[in-house]
Amino acid sequence: MKKTVAIVLAAGEGTRMKSRKAKVLHIVSGIPMINHVINTLSELELDRIYVVVGNQGKDIINALSNRNVDFIWQKKQLGTGHAISQVKNKLNKFDGNVMVLYGDVPLIESITLKNLLNSHSSSDFSATLLTFYPECVSGYGRILRNDEGNIIDIVEESDASKEQLKIKEANSGTYCFIWKKLSQAVDELNTKNVKGELYLTDVIKVLSSKGEKISAINIKNWKEVMGVNTREELVNANYEMNKKILKKWMNNGVTIMDPGSTYIHTKVIIENDTVIYPSTFLEGKSKIGKNCEIGPFTRLINSVIGDDSKVTYSVVHDSKIKKGTNIGPFSYIRPGTEISESAKIGSFVEVKKSFIGKGSKVPHLSYVGDAEIGDKVNIGAGTITVNYDGFRKYKTRIEDNVHVGSDSMLVAPITIGKGAITGAGSVLTKDVPPDSLALERGEQLIKEGWAKRKRELEKKRQLKKKDKNKEGS
Repeated sequence: MKKTVAIVLAAGEGTRMKSRKAKVLHIVSGIPMINHVINTLSELELDRIYVVVGNQGKDIINALSNRNVDFIWQKKQLGTGHAISQVKNKLNKFDGNVMVLYGDVPLIESITLKNLLNSHSSSDFSATLLTFYPECVSGYGRILRNDEGNIIDIVEESDASKEQLKIKEANSGTYCFIWKKLSQAVDELNTKNVKGELYLTDVIKVLSSKGEKISAINIKNWKEVMGVNTREELVNANYEMNKKILKKWMNNGVTIMDPGSTYIHTKVIIENDTVIYPSTFLEGKSKIGKNCEIGPFTRLINSVIGDDSKVTYSVVHDSKIKKGTNIGPFSYIRPGTEISESAKIGSFVEVKKSFIGKGSKVPHLSYVGDAEIGDKVNIGAGTITVNYDGFRKYKTRIEDNVHVGSDSMLVAPITIGKGAITGAGSVLTKDVPPDSLALERGEQLIKEGWAKRKRELEKKRQLKKKDKNKEGS
């Protein structure tokens, strides 16, 4: 097979998105849509991938900084044909095939591109197009054929006649060319069209007029080549991509109770025999172990969940949860937290940038921030690590086998020694030695009969008020 390179067109502004962000940088299943295109191309045996950038080009380059691609600047966006002309200096000695596609087709499959490339490479056609029959052809360029069925042109919708608009076969914007033929044809393009631009699609007419052979393969699943030009189309692309991701994980042994309310990003990894309950969002680079239960109403962001763990009605953000741990319901695990094996973080608990040891429990209604908690520690309800004085954050250290009484305030910096017990309702400001009892409360005051006398006085006051109101009337 001849050498083959790909050119991804990503210089356009995407005005219909009505966004300050370049169109190809909008997110589909957790990553910019252009990253999906590059991921798919990377599955092919290509010699090089070129990305043509212009509008917000630096941001696109940053988004693809870890990918093995070359960038070509189109400083003035004068059309797709002009974009191809900007690559000519890079390919002036190239003798092979070039695949051209757009950066806004995140659903395109590698097998589709392989079929296109194989069809083109096994023939003597100058160009091979990927065409399709969408449910609604509006917005797409139409494929023009002569009486013998040969492709002779592509007409953009804005330039099409009424008869041409009736054509159902649409241009996907994905092509294979013999590079030398494409390079020569680009030089003959003109701006005689509604937009006054150099259209890549006009290359087909140029080649056809010279007697060059042009072929096409038709894609059955038209959604693969669905471009993203509007917010509605962005939603549709996310929906279709999410369906693909859910299907992949179900085929790999993951139970998803309600696919209609479950959203999983591209880079998420899930081991088998895990169950995902409804209304769950798995985002970023989250990784979930075997035999876990996640959800319902749970959001994981860039977090690791160990085997045999449960996370229910909770948010876990940039944290590590180890094997056999229970989180929730209604817990918030904030970035920088690590929770060890068989620990429990219960209802209405917030943990921030803390380490929780093996078998330790923070059962309910507590805040643990900037803390280091040892093994088999029990944190009573209503406990707060007072970590911030308005200027700086301070650390709380609780060693193994400590029991912290309910409604405790641990004012950092503070260390609670191994095996210590703190009394409920204490405000502790000093370190607690190991195996000791720490108790800080005001003296309890009892006044016998006070409540009864108070009620009698109140009753007299009400009667007096009533009598006064009668006199006034």
